[in-house]
Amino acid sequence: MGEPTTLAKARLVELDASFKAPAAGGRSVTVQFNPESLKVSYTNRSPQAPGAGDQRGNAPRQTVGAGASKLALQLWFDVTAEGAGSTRDVRGLTQPVTAFMLPKSTPATAGTDQPAPPGVRFAWGTFQFDGLMDSAEETLDFFSPDGRPLRASLSLSLSGQVEIVPVEGGATPAATVGPTPGTRPLVAVPEGATLPGLITAMGGGISWQEVAVANGIENPRAPAAGGLLDLDVKGVVGRTGLS
Repeated sequence: MGEPTTLAKARLVELDASFKAPAAGGRSVTVQFNPESLKVSYTNRSPQAPGAGDQRGNAPRQTVGAGASKLALQLWFDVTAEGAGSTRDVRGLTQPVTAFMLPKSTPATAGTDQPAPPGVRFAWGTFQFDGLMDSAEETLDFFSPDGRPLRASLSLSLSGQVEIVPVEGGATPAATVGPTPGTRPLVAVPEGATLPGLITAMGGGISWQEVAVANGIENPRAPAAGGLLDLDVKGVVGRTGLS
């Protein structure tokens, strides 16, 4: 009788500013126990081109939009189990995971007082999700006689983006989903930043007009603070017919 197959451990890896590759010298955390399940959800956001509709009932034209994707999972930690090492307080095992919630200076936030948390990749077997860690809820549910927490669960929520490209001209247009959800390069908007200023601070290379169209931003001088921007947008203005 063959040995039972053991699935490799899931990992959380810090991403670089492009949200495409692990950061040099960045954090990497291997979970103690693999999650029992993963929950992935998607939300479409296909903005209308300005002035595309009229009073005669013509349908507004759809433009390229950026939909949201979310990953929810639960992890367990136990200092009495294998893999805990010499850790005597379970928070020594959970802290490296919750550290992905902490703000960190990036090229996008250089010169501001609003650092953003780093991008993070959850990788488990062939499953991969890149995004930002929105929330981490820790539950301590077992204590030693001297009051040390020995066991904990972490409920994590990560958010990413996926490009939605509606087809124009059809009665019931179909949507074409771009790259795997969570793999788009995302940048958090600092408090008080303008879209042109943010793009300039990052070194340019793309136009803020294309970023505004692709992300459904109506006022580039006051984008929502903390919002996630999809910057892989070259050619969006040309594809949507806007200028």
